Amino acid sequence: MLRGDTSRRGWTRKLVTSLAAAATGIGVAATLAGPAAAADQQQQLADYINAGAKKPVVAENILKGGSTWQTPAGNGPQQDSFLPAFAYGLTNSNAAPPGANDWSCKPAEGQEPVVLVHGTWENAYNNWAMISPALKKEGYCVYALNYGISNPLQGGGLGGLLPGANGTGDIAKSGKQVGQFVDKVLKSTGASKVNMVGHSQGGITAREYLRYDGGAAKVDNLVTLGATNNGTSLLGIGALGRNINNLGIDTLGPVALGVGASGIQQVYDSVYIKHLNAGGKYAIGDVNYTIVGSRYDEVTTPYQSTFFPAGTPHTKNITLQNGCEQDTSDHLALSYSPRAVSIVLNAFDHKTKIVCAPNAWLFG
Repeated sequence: MLRGDTSRRGWTRKLVTSLAAAATGIGVAATLAGPAAAADQQQQLADYINAGAKKPVVAENILKGGSTWQTPAGNGPQQDSFLPAFAYGLTNSNAAPPGANDWSCKPAEGQEPVVLVHGTWENAYNNWAMISPALKKEGYCVYALNYGISNPLQGGGLGGLLPGANGTGDIAKSGKQVGQFVDKVLKSTGASKVNMVGHSQGGITAREYLRYDGGAAKVDNLVTLGATNNGTSLLGIGALGRNINNLGIDTLGPVALGVGASGIQQVYDSVYIKHLNAGGKYAIGDVNYTIVGSRYDEVTTPYQSTFFPAGTPHTKNITLQNGCEQDTSDHLALSYSPRAVSIVLNAFDHKTKIVCAPNAWLFG
């Protein structure tokens, strides 16, 4: 048992530092928030823990503010790795990835339009500046949206202060936004169904749409890349925070002020993850699922937590490195992996050869 106010503050300060560090794993933009903002978040959480709490205030219930979505316009350049795409997206926050959002496009025979769903603190451009043009080259009509756009006062966290840091709003609301965009794509193309690709939170936002917003009738295939399908431990710290919360002190509520509602919703054993997988239902309707994970994923941890349970119908769980050890893609590099691109194409046409090529951690 901790004794004395000084020792208690020291312990909570260490916990806060660990939680804040873990929170940055939700998205690369956290490192750009600045030391002053991080210190304020840490002090706020330390004060909260020191004061104690008679009963927990569940984070998922205090940060479900409003959010909006946009259709990106004007195509940015093709990129081969995340970092230059991220840099371009900072000053072109509503750019469409190359090849995407051509509203005159009509699917070729045997093809369906493809909708790309970005991850937390990412946007349509920086997430898809490699995959989008690869799909377009193969003749697909490609579409990408920016969703979950939420400022800090709406529950968007510090990401809301950065241009193009989207996907921070309540995931249930984001699923509805994806549904509105899919309807726009179907109307424009005349197609009856789409294929989808989701990175990180984009995978579970797509699944939210499939399960709770009627999307299963409008989607043929869903490929997820490093999706937080079963939540993430954030290297164990997220789980620690959740356990402390369940004991009566809501450590995650104040942290959510920094990382945003969707970040907290993705923590292992959260109310949201339980909602998404309720009843053990992962595959919905006749949708085909291809679930891709990387051994080097440092955000969706452990990386196996991305996979659906063994035996789930209509599902392929794929570890990126199986048969290709030289691809060391981490979380952010997954959507810039030539191997991952070929897996996406194969999931849609069942004939593209799955390639093996080196791809570096983070800088892939």
